[in-house]
Amino acid sequence: MEEAKTLNDRVNEVIGKIRPMIQADGGDIELVGIEDDTGKVSVRFQGACKGCPMAAMTLKMGVERHLKAQVPEVTEVVAVD
Repeated sequence: MEEAKTLNDRVNEVIGKIRPMIQADGGDIELVGIEDDTGKVSVRFQGACKGCPMAAMTLKMGVERHLKAQVPEVTEVVAVD
């Protein structure tokens, strides 16, 4: 029987699926941490995404939407420096 994936594993898996789209625009995304008790996920944008005005929309409409849909425990995604 396959071992159950941890919250961290599942979040990383979804970020791995999103990463190529972000890299196509010259950026990247890194998982910084997850607050297990609140479901808050912290990520860091890198490359062209760092400081980009569109990064906030990418975060909420892309990353957060995909994570919430595929990992129900996720309640919020925030960007950190």
